[in-house]
Amino acid sequence: MFRRALVGALLLAVPSVSWAQAPAQTPPGNLQPATREAQALPSLAPLVESVKSAVVNVDVQARGGGGPRGMGGGMDDNPLFDRFFGGGRGGREPLRQGAGSGFIIEPTGIVLTNNHVVEGAVSITVRLDDGRSFAGTVVGRDPLTDVALVKLKDKVEGLPTVKLGDSDALRVGDWVVAIGNPFGLASSVSLGIVSARARDIGASQYDEFLQTDAAINPGNSGGPLFNMKGEVVGINTAIVGGGTGIGFAVPSNLVKALVPQLEKDGSVTRAWLGVGIQDLTRDLAGALKLPVTEGAILTQVNPGSPAAKAGLKSDDVVTAIDGQQVTSSGQLTRTVALKRPGSTSTMTVFREGKKQDVKVTLGTRPDLEGVAARKQEGDESQESSRRVGVSLQNLDARTAQQAGFTDRQGALITDVVPGSPADRAQLEAGMVVVEVNRKPVARADDLAKAIRAAPAGSTLLLRVTGPGGGRLLRALRVP
Repeated sequence: MFRRALVGALLLAVPSVSWAQAPAQTPPGNLQPATREAQALPSLAPLVESVKSAVVNVDVQARGGGGPRGMGGGMDDNPLFDRFFGGGRGGREPLRQGAGSGFIIEPTGIVLTNNHVVEGAVSITVRLDDGRSFAGTVVGRDPLTDVALVKLKDKVEGLPTVKLGDSDALRVGDWVVAIGNPFGLASSVSLGIVSARARDIGASQYDEFLQTDAAINPGNSGGPLFNMKGEVVGINTAIVGGGTGIGFAVPSNLVKALVPQLEKDGSVTRAWLGVGIQDLTRDLAGALKLPVTEGAILTQVNPGSPAAKAGLKSDDVVTAIDGQQVTSSGQLTRTVALKRPGSTSTMTVFREGKKQDVKVTLGTRPDLEGVAARKQEGDESQESSRRVGVSLQNLDARTAQQAGFTDRQGALITDVVPGSPADRAQLEAGMVVVEVNRKPVARADDLAKAIRAAPAGSTLLLRVTGPGGGRLLRALRVP
Protein backbone atom coordinates (compact mmCIF):
# COMPACT_ATOMS: atom_id res chain seq x y z
CA MET A 1 0.00 0.00 0.00
CA PHE A 2 2.83 2.37 0.87
CA ARG A 3 5.95 3.06 -1.16
CA ARG A 4 9.21 4.06 0.41
CA ALA A 5 11.23 6.79 -1.20
CA LEU A 6 14.65 8.23 -0.39
CA VAL A 7 14.38 11.98 -0.10
CA GLY A 8 16.73 14.75 0.95
CA ALA A 9 15.96 16.23 4.35
CA LEU A 10 16.87 19.47 6.05
CA LEU A 11 17.36 18.81 9.76
CA LEU A 12 16.40 21.66 12.04
CA ALA A 13 18.18 21.95 15.36
CA VAL A 14 15.45 21.92 18.02
CA PRO A 15 16.45 21.99 21.69
CA SER A 16 15.71 18.76 23.55
CA VAL A 17 13.74 19.97 26.53
CA SER A 18 11.03 18.73 28.83
CA TRP A 19 7.41 19.72 28.25
CA ALA A 20 7.11 21.22 31.70
CA GLN A 21 9.81 23.86 31.33
CA ALA A 22 12.08 25.05 28.54
CA PRO A 23 15.58 26.22 29.52
CA ALA A 24 16.22 29.90 29.47
CA GLN A 25 17.81 31.18 26.28
CA THR A 26 19.90 34.25 25.70
CA PRO A 27 18.34 35.73 22.58
CA PRO A 28 19.46 38.74 20.63
CA GLY A 29 18.41 41.91 22.39
CA ASN A 30 15.99 42.95 19.67
CA LEU A 31 13.69 39.90 20.12
CA GLN A 32 10.46 40.30 22.09
CA PRO A 33 9.66 37.83 24.93
CA ALA A 34 6.91 36.16 22.85
CA THR A 35 9.44 35.54 20.07
CA ARG A 36 12.00 34.09 22.49
CA GLU A 37 9.38 31.72 23.89
CA ALA A 38 8.42 30.50 20.42
CA GLN A 39 12.05 29.64 19.59
CA ALA A 40 12.22 26.93 22.26
CA LEU A 41 9.60 24.39 21.16
CA PRO A 42 9.40 21.52 23.67
CA SER A 43 8.45 17.93 22.90
CA LEU A 44 4.73 17.34 22.46
CA ALA A 45 4.92 13.73 23.68
CA PRO A 46 3.55 14.39 27.19
CA LEU A 47 0.62 16.36 25.77
CA VAL A 48 -0.18 13.67 23.21
CA GLU A 49 0.05 10.90 25.79
CA SER A 50 -2.35 12.74 28.09
CA VAL A 51 -5.14 13.06 25.50
CA LYS A 52 -4.86 10.40 22.80
CA SER A 53 -6.59 7.69 24.85
CA ALA A 54 -9.82 9.70 24.53
CA VAL A 55 -9.58 9.90 20.72
CA VAL A 56 -11.55 7.13 19.01
CA ASN A 57 -12.10 5.61 15.58
CA VAL A 58 -15.69 5.63 14.34
CA ASP A 59 -16.47 2.80 11.89
CA VAL A 60 -19.83 3.13 10.15
CA GLN A 61 -22.11 1.13 7.93
CA ALA A 62 -24.64 3.48 6.35
CA ARG A 63 -27.36 3.45 3.74
CA GLY A 64 -25.85 3.94 0.32
CA GLY A 65 -28.68 5.98 -1.16
CA GLY A 66 -28.19 9.12 0.88
CA GLY A 67 -24.56 9.35 1.82
CA PRO A 68 -23.04 12.30 3.58
CA ARG A 69 -22.53 15.47 1.61
CA GLY A 70 -19.11 15.75 0.12
CA MET A 71 -18.14 12.06 0.17
CA GLY A 72 -17.74 12.08 -3.56
CA GLY A 73 -15.80 15.34 -3.73
CA GLY A 74 -17.45 18.53 -2.70
CA MET A 75 -19.36 20.14 0.07
CA ASP A 76 -22.70 21.64 -0.88
CA ASP A 77 -21.66 21.01 -4.52
CA ASN A 78 -18.56 23.19 -4.06
CA PRO A 79 -15.67 21.26 -5.68
CA LEU A 80 -13.08 23.23 -3.74
CA PHE A 81 -13.88 21.73 -0.35
CA ASP A 82 -14.21 18.10 0.76
CA ARG A 83 -15.72 16.52 3.82
CA PHE A 84 -13.06 13.90 4.43
CA PHE A 85 -15.01 10.84 5.49
CA GLY A 86 -12.81 7.83 4.70
CA GLY A 87 -13.96 4.68 2.92
CA GLY A 88 -15.95 4.04 -0.23
CA ARG A 89 -19.46 3.66 -1.53
CA GLY A 90 -18.99 0.36 -3.30
CA GLY A 91 -20.86 0.83 -6.56
CA ARG A 92 -24.27 -0.85 -6.32
CA GLU A 93 -23.81 -2.14 -2.80
CA PRO A 94 -26.82 -1.24 -0.65
CA LEU A 95 -24.53 -0.11 2.17
CA ARG A 96 -21.44 2.01 2.23
CA GLN A 97 -18.68 1.66 4.80
CA GLY A 98 -16.47 4.39 6.15
CA ALA A 99 -14.15 5.29 8.97
CA GLY A 100 -13.93 8.63 10.74
CA SER A 101 -12.72 9.89 14.08
CA GLY A 102 -14.20 11.24 17.30
CA PHE A 103 -13.39 11.96 20.94
CA ILE A 104 -14.96 11.13 24.30
CA ILE A 105 -16.29 14.08 26.32
CA GLU A 106 -18.10 12.18 29.11
CA PRO A 107 -16.79 9.10 31.00
CA THR A 108 -20.11 7.30 30.43
CA GLY A 109 -19.37 7.11 26.71
CA ILE A 110 -20.55 10.31 24.96
CA VAL A 111 -18.52 10.86 21.79
CA LEU A 112 -18.34 13.99 19.64
CA THR A 113 -17.82 13.58 15.91
CA ASN A 114 -19.05 15.02 12.59
CA ASN A 115 -22.62 14.68 11.38
CA HIS A 116 -21.44 13.60 7.94
CA VAL A 117 -19.55 10.69 9.53
CA VAL A 118 -22.68 9.12 11.05
CA GLU A 119 -25.50 10.43 8.85
CA GLY A 120 -27.65 7.54 7.62
CA ALA A 121 -25.78 5.06 9.84
CA VAL A 122 -27.18 1.54 10.15
CA SER A 123 -24.45 0.45 12.55
CA ILE A 124 -21.67 2.30 14.38
CA THR A 125 -18.60 0.76 16.00
CA VAL A 126 -16.43 2.94 18.24
CA ARG A 127 -12.87 1.69 18.72
CA LEU A 128 -10.74 3.04 21.56
CA ASP A 129 -6.99 3.54 21.57
CA ASP A 130 -6.58 0.65 24.03
CA GLY A 131 -8.19 -1.80 21.56
CA ARG A 132 -11.67 -2.00 23.07
CA SER A 133 -14.66 -1.74 20.72
CA PHE A 134 -18.24 -0.72 21.50
CA ALA A 135 -21.42 -0.42 19.47
CA GLY A 136 -22.66 3.15 19.28
CA THR A 137 -25.89 4.96 18.50
CA VAL A 138 -26.52 8.53 17.38
CA VAL A 139 -28.20 10.58 20.12
CA GLY A 140 -28.11 13.95 18.37
CA ARG A 141 -26.88 15.63 15.23
CA ASP A 142 -26.84 19.03 13.57
CA PRO A 143 -26.24 19.06 9.79
CA LEU A 144 -25.85 22.84 9.67
CA THR A 145 -22.67 22.82 11.78
CA ASP A 146 -21.73 19.19 10.96
CA VAL A 147 -21.69 18.15 14.63
CA ALA A 148 -23.03 14.86 16.02
CA LEU A 149 -23.15 13.06 19.38
CA VAL A 150 -22.75 9.29 19.62
CA LYS A 151 -23.36 7.28 22.79
CA LEU A 152 -21.82 3.88 23.49
CA LYS A 153 -24.54 1.28 23.91
CA ASP A 154 -22.71 -0.75 26.54
CA LYS A 155 -22.81 0.48 30.12
CA VAL A 156 -19.37 1.92 30.75
CA GLU A 157 -17.81 4.18 33.36
CA GLY A 158 -14.48 5.85 33.85
CA LEU A 159 -13.60 6.21 30.18
CA PRO A 160 -10.83 8.68 29.34
CA THR A 161 -12.17 12.09 28.34
CA VAL A 162 -10.96 15.39 26.94
CA LYS A 163 -12.23 18.88 27.67
CA LEU A 164 -13.62 21.46 25.28
CA GLY A 165 -11.49 24.60 25.48
CA ASP A 166 -11.97 28.25 24.54
CA SER A 167 -11.63 28.62 20.78
CA ASP A 168 -12.14 32.40 21.05
CA ALA A 169 -8.82 32.63 22.89
CA LEU A 170 -6.92 31.28 19.88
CA ARG A 171 -4.74 33.62 17.88
CA VAL A 172 -3.55 33.18 14.33
CA GLY A 173 -0.14 31.54 14.71
CA ASP A 174 -0.95 29.53 17.85
CA TRP A 175 0.21 25.90 17.80
CA VAL A 176 -2.44 23.18 17.48
CA VAL A 177 -2.31 19.37 17.37
CA ALA A 178 -4.63 17.11 15.37
CA ILE A 179 -5.20 13.46 16.33
CA GLY A 180 -7.34 11.05 14.34
CA ASN A 181 -7.68 8.12 11.99
CA PRO A 182 -6.41 9.27 8.56
CA PHE A 183 -6.64 6.48 5.97
CA GLY A 184 -7.33 4.05 8.83
CA LEU A 185 -4.02 4.83 10.55
CA ALA A 186 -5.30 5.04 14.12
CA SER A 187 -4.01 7.64 16.59
CA SER A 188 -2.03 9.59 14.01
CA VAL A 189 -0.72 12.91 15.34
CA SER A 190 0.12 16.06 13.39
CA LEU A 191 1.26 19.53 14.41
CA GLY A 192 0.49 22.90 12.88
CA ILE A 193 -0.73 26.39 13.60
CA VAL A 194 -4.00 28.28 13.43
CA SER A 195 -3.88 29.79 9.94
CA ALA A 196 -7.08 31.85 10.14
CA ARG A 197 -10.27 32.23 12.14
CA ALA A 198 -13.97 32.59 11.29
CA ARG A 199 -13.60 31.20 7.77
CA ASP A 200 -16.76 31.04 5.64
CA ILE A 201 -16.28 28.21 3.12
CA GLY A 202 -19.86 28.00 1.85
CA ALA A 203 -20.85 24.89 3.82
CA SER A 204 -23.85 26.54 5.48
CA GLN A 205 -25.03 29.91 6.72
CA TYR A 206 -23.42 29.13 10.10
CA ASP A 207 -19.82 28.78 8.88
CA GLU A 208 -17.22 30.03 11.35
CA PHE A 209 -14.38 27.56 10.77
CA LEU A 210 -10.89 27.59 12.21
CA GLN A 211 -8.31 27.13 9.46
CA THR A 212 -5.19 25.11 10.24
CA ASP A 213 -2.16 23.74 8.43
CA ALA A 214 -1.90 20.72 10.77
CA ALA A 215 -1.93 17.71 8.44
CA ILE A 216 -5.44 16.25 8.24
CA ASN A 217 -6.67 13.75 5.68
CA PRO A 218 -9.60 11.41 4.86
CA GLY A 219 -10.46 9.63 8.09
CA ASN A 220 -9.51 12.56 10.35
CA SER A 221 -13.08 13.80 10.02
CA GLY A 222 -14.68 14.25 13.43
CA GLY A 223 -11.37 14.15 15.28
CA PRO A 224 -10.15 16.76 17.76
CA LEU A 225 -7.89 19.76 17.25
CA PHE A 226 -6.02 20.48 20.51
CA ASN A 227 -4.37 23.60 21.88
CA MET A 228 -1.13 23.38 23.85
CA LYS A 229 -3.09 22.89 27.10
CA GLY A 230 -4.55 19.63 25.80
CA GLU A 231 -8.01 21.17 25.36
CA VAL A 232 -10.12 20.55 22.27
CA VAL A 233 -10.51 23.81 20.36
CA GLY A 234 -12.09 22.37 17.21
CA ILE A 235 -13.57 19.35 15.41
CA ASN A 236 -11.68 18.63 12.18
CA THR A 237 -14.28 18.72 9.43
CA ALA A 238 -13.11 19.70 5.94
CA ILE A 239 -10.09 20.10 3.70
CA VAL A 240 -9.44 21.93 0.47
CA GLY A 241 -9.85 19.46 -2.40
CA GLY A 242 -6.53 18.98 -4.15
CA GLY A 243 -4.71 21.22 -1.69
CA THR A 244 -2.31 20.60 1.16
CA GLY A 245 -1.91 22.37 4.45
CA ILE A 246 -5.43 23.84 4.42
CA GLY A 247 -7.93 22.25 6.77
CA PHE A 248 -10.98 23.47 8.66
CA ALA A 249 -12.38 22.74 12.11
CA VAL A 250 -15.66 23.62 13.83
CA PRO A 251 -14.67 25.90 16.76
CA SER A 252 -15.16 24.44 20.23
CA ASN A 253 -17.16 27.40 21.56
CA LEU A 254 -19.82 26.78 18.92
CA VAL A 255 -19.83 23.07 19.80
CA LYS A 256 -20.23 23.83 23.52
CA ALA A 257 -23.35 25.84 22.75
CA LEU A 258 -24.88 22.89 20.87
CA VAL A 259 -24.01 19.88 23.05
CA PRO A 260 -26.69 20.39 25.76
CA GLN A 261 -29.47 20.54 23.13
CA LEU A 262 -28.09 17.56 21.23
CA GLU A 263 -27.97 15.49 24.42
CA LYS A 264 -31.46 16.51 25.53
CA ASP A 265 -33.44 16.81 22.29
CA GLY A 266 -31.33 15.11 19.62
CA SER A 267 -31.38 18.22 17.43
CA VAL A 268 -30.76 21.95 17.64
CA THR A 269 -33.50 24.59 17.85
CA ARG A 270 -32.38 28.01 16.65
CA ALA A 271 -33.84 31.48 16.94
CA TRP A 272 -35.01 33.07 13.70
CA LEU A 273 -35.66 36.51 12.23
CA GLY A 274 -37.17 35.61 8.86
CA VAL A 275 -35.14 37.90 6.62
CA GLY A 276 -32.85 37.83 3.62
CA ILE A 277 -29.49 39.50 4.23
CA GLN A 278 -26.22 40.48 2.59
CA ASP A 279 -22.98 42.14 3.67
CA LEU A 280 -22.73 45.90 3.79
CA THR A 281 -19.78 47.05 1.66
CA ARG A 282 -18.13 50.45 1.41
CA ASP A 283 -19.74 51.07 -1.96
CA LEU A 284 -23.19 50.13 -0.69
CA ALA A 285 -22.66 52.25 2.42
CA GLY A 286 -21.88 55.20 0.20
CA ALA A 287 -24.91 54.59 -1.99
CA LEU A 288 -27.15 54.33 1.09
CA LYS A 289 -25.52 57.43 2.61
CA LEU A 290 -24.54 55.63 5.81
CA PRO A 291 -21.91 56.70 8.36
CA VAL A 292 -20.86 53.03 8.85
CA THR A 293 -19.21 50.56 6.47
CA GLU A 294 -19.82 47.25 8.27
CA GLY A 295 -23.10 45.49 8.98
CA ALA A 296 -25.86 43.35 7.47
CA ILE A 297 -28.38 44.72 4.96
CA LEU A 298 -31.91 43.31 5.15
CA THR A 299 -32.66 42.53 1.50
CA GLN A 300 -36.02 40.90 2.26
CA VAL A 301 -38.40 40.75 5.22
CA ASN A 302 -40.72 37.74 5.07
CA PRO A 303 -44.40 38.54 5.69
CA GLY A 304 -45.54 37.43 9.14
CA SER A 305 -41.96 36.80 10.31
CA PRO A 306 -40.56 38.04 13.65
CA ALA A 307 -38.71 40.78 11.75
CA ALA A 308 -41.89 41.94 10.01
CA LYS A 309 -43.83 41.97 13.30
CA ALA A 310 -41.09 44.14 14.84
CA GLY A 311 -41.35 46.67 12.00
CA LEU A 312 -38.02 45.94 10.31
CA LYS A 313 -37.94 46.83 6.61
CA SER A 314 -35.97 46.03 3.49
CA ASP A 315 -32.75 48.08 3.18
CA ASP A 316 -32.48 48.42 6.97
CA VAL A 317 -28.84 47.90 7.96
CA VAL A 318 -28.21 46.00 11.21
CA THR A 319 -25.00 47.07 12.96
CA ALA A 320 -25.51 45.54 16.42
CA ILE A 321 -27.69 43.11 18.34
CA ASP A 322 -27.99 43.39 22.12
CA GLY A 323 -24.96 45.67 22.09
CA GLN A 324 -22.78 43.17 20.20
CA GLN A 325 -21.36 44.63 17.01
CA VAL A 326 -22.50 43.04 13.74
CA THR A 327 -19.92 43.32 10.96
CA SER A 328 -21.37 40.93 8.37
CA SER A 329 -24.49 39.02 7.37
CA GLY A 330 -22.92 35.76 8.51
CA GLN A 331 -22.23 37.15 11.96
CA LEU A 332 -25.83 38.29 12.28
CA THR A 333 -27.09 34.84 11.29
CA ARG A 334 -24.81 33.07 13.78
CA THR A 335 -25.57 35.50 16.60
CA VAL A 336 -29.33 35.18 16.20
CA ALA A 337 -29.11 31.38 15.89
CA LEU A 338 -27.45 31.02 19.31
CA LYS A 339 -30.19 32.98 21.09
CA ARG A 340 -33.25 31.40 22.67
CA PRO A 341 -36.42 31.29 20.53
CA GLY A 342 -39.06 33.52 22.09
CA SER A 343 -36.50 35.87 23.66
CA THR A 344 -36.44 39.57 22.88
CA SER A 345 -33.38 41.24 21.37
CA THR A 346 -32.58 44.87 20.65
CA MET A 347 -31.28 45.45 17.14
CA THR A 348 -29.41 48.62 16.23
CA VAL A 349 -30.29 49.55 12.65
CA PHE A 350 -29.73 52.38 10.21
CA ARG A 351 -32.81 53.33 8.17
CA GLU A 352 -32.43 56.01 5.53
CA GLY A 353 -29.21 57.10 7.23
CA LYS A 354 -30.72 57.45 10.70
CA LYS A 355 -29.79 55.21 13.64
CA GLN A 356 -32.48 53.62 15.78
CA ASP A 357 -33.06 50.63 18.09
CA VAL A 358 -35.74 48.05 17.31
CA LYS A 359 -36.91 45.35 19.75
CA VAL A 360 -37.55 41.98 18.11
CA THR A 361 -39.15 38.89 19.65
CA LEU A 362 -37.23 36.09 17.98
CA GLY A 363 -39.07 33.14 16.47
CA THR A 364 -38.04 29.50 15.98
CA ARG A 365 -36.16 28.60 12.82
CA PRO A 366 -38.13 26.08 10.72
CA ASP A 367 -36.61 22.58 10.69
CA LEU A 368 -35.81 22.78 6.98
CA GLU A 369 -33.43 19.81 7.22
CA GLY A 370 -36.11 17.63 8.88
CA VAL A 371 -33.71 16.39 11.57
CA ALA A 372 -36.18 16.51 14.45
CA ALA A 373 -38.95 14.93 12.41
CA ARG A 374 -36.72 12.14 11.13
CA LYS A 375 -35.43 11.46 14.63
CA GLN A 376 -38.93 11.29 16.11
CA GLU A 377 -40.28 9.02 13.40
CA GLY A 378 -37.13 7.07 12.69
CA ASP A 379 -35.55 6.05 16.00
CA GLU A 380 -37.50 2.81 16.26
CA SER A 381 -37.03 2.11 12.56
CA GLN A 382 -33.28 2.47 13.03
CA GLU A 383 -33.38 0.03 15.94
CA SER A 384 -35.22 -2.48 13.76
CA SER A 385 -32.66 -1.93 11.03
CA ARG A 386 -29.82 -2.77 13.36
CA ARG A 387 -31.59 -5.86 14.73
CA VAL A 388 -32.73 -7.55 11.52
CA GLY A 389 -30.91 -5.56 8.82
CA VAL A 390 -33.74 -3.67 7.16
CA SER A 391 -34.22 0.08 6.68
CA LEU A 392 -37.77 1.44 6.60
CA GLN A 393 -39.69 4.59 5.82
CA ASN A 394 -43.36 5.49 5.64
CA LEU A 395 -45.16 4.87 2.36
CA ASP A 396 -46.91 8.08 1.37
CA ALA A 397 -49.59 8.48 -1.29
CA ARG A 398 -47.25 10.22 -3.73
CA THR A 399 -44.59 7.51 -3.55
CA ALA A 400 -47.27 4.81 -3.86
CA GLN A 401 -48.69 6.42 -6.98
CA GLN A 402 -45.30 6.96 -8.61
CA ALA A 403 -44.18 3.37 -7.87
CA GLY A 404 -47.48 1.80 -8.89
CA PHE A 405 -48.42 0.37 -5.48
CA THR A 406 -52.09 -0.50 -4.97
CA ASP A 407 -51.68 0.05 -1.20
CA ARG A 408 -51.49 3.62 0.01
CA GLN A 409 -49.91 2.94 3.40
CA GLY A 410 -47.39 0.58 4.94
CA ALA A 411 -43.67 0.29 5.73
CA LEU A 412 -41.53 0.79 2.64
CA ILE A 413 -38.26 -1.19 2.66
CA THR A 414 -35.46 1.09 1.47
CA ASP A 415 -32.39 -1.10 2.21
CA VAL A 416 -31.60 -4.68 3.20
CA VAL A 417 -28.23 -5.59 4.70
CA PRO A 418 -26.61 -8.48 2.80
CA GLY A 419 -26.53 -11.66 4.92
CA SER A 420 -28.90 -10.23 7.53
CA PRO A 421 -32.10 -11.91 8.82
CA ALA A 422 -34.07 -9.66 6.47
CA ASP A 423 -31.96 -10.80 3.54
CA ARG A 424 -32.45 -14.46 4.50
CA ALA A 425 -36.21 -13.81 4.66
CA GLN A 426 -36.03 -12.70 1.00
CA LEU A 427 -37.03 -9.15 1.78
CA GLU A 428 -35.95 -6.67 -0.85
CA ALA A 429 -35.67 -2.92 -1.18
CA GLY A 430 -38.85 -1.60 -2.80
CA MET A 431 -41.20 -4.03 -1.05
CA VAL A 432 -43.94 -2.65 1.22
CA VAL A 433 -44.85 -4.49 4.43
CA VAL A 434 -48.60 -4.19 4.93
CA GLU A 435 -49.11 -6.77 7.70
CA VAL A 436 -47.10 -8.24 10.55
CA ASN A 437 -48.52 -11.34 12.29
CA ARG A 438 -51.82 -10.61 10.48
CA LYS A 439 -52.08 -7.11 11.96
CA PRO A 440 -52.12 -4.13 9.56
CA VAL A 441 -49.00 -2.01 9.18
CA ALA A 442 -49.86 1.62 8.44
CA ARG A 443 -46.45 3.19 9.11
CA ALA A 444 -42.81 2.20 9.40
CA ASP A 445 -43.01 2.56 13.18
CA ASP A 446 -45.72 -0.13 13.35
CA LEU A 447 -43.34 -2.70 11.93
CA ALA A 448 -40.40 -1.34 13.90
CA LYS A 449 -42.30 -1.75 17.18
CA ALA A 450 -43.22 -5.32 16.29
CA ILE A 451 -39.58 -6.16 15.56
CA ARG A 452 -38.39 -4.56 18.78
CA ALA A 453 -41.01 -6.39 20.85
CA ALA A 454 -40.38 -9.80 19.28
CA PRO A 455 -38.54 -12.28 21.55
CA ALA A 456 -35.16 -13.48 20.35
CA GLY A 457 -35.54 -16.59 18.19
CA SER A 458 -39.17 -15.86 17.27
CA THR A 459 -40.47 -15.53 13.71
CA LEU A 460 -42.62 -12.71 12.37
CA LEU A 461 -45.08 -13.42 9.58
CA LEU A 462 -44.97 -10.54 7.13
CA ARG A 463 -47.32 -9.82 4.26
CA VAL A 464 -45.53 -7.76 1.63
CA THR A 465 -46.50 -6.18 -1.65
CA GLY A 466 -44.51 -4.91 -4.60
CA PRO A 467 -45.18 -2.55 -7.48
CA GLY A 468 -48.23 -3.77 -9.35
CA GLY A 469 -49.96 -5.09 -6.23
CA GLY A 470 -48.77 -8.70 -5.99
CA ARG A 471 -48.74 -9.94 -2.39
CA LEU A 472 -46.37 -12.44 -0.81
CA LEU A 473 -45.72 -13.91 2.62
CA ARG A 474 -42.31 -13.73 4.26
CA ALA A 475 -41.05 -15.32 7.49
CA LEU A 476 -38.62 -13.03 9.33
CA ARG A 477 -36.63 -14.74 12.07
CA VAL A 478 -35.64 -12.29 14.82
CA PRO A 479 -32.18 -12.85 16.32
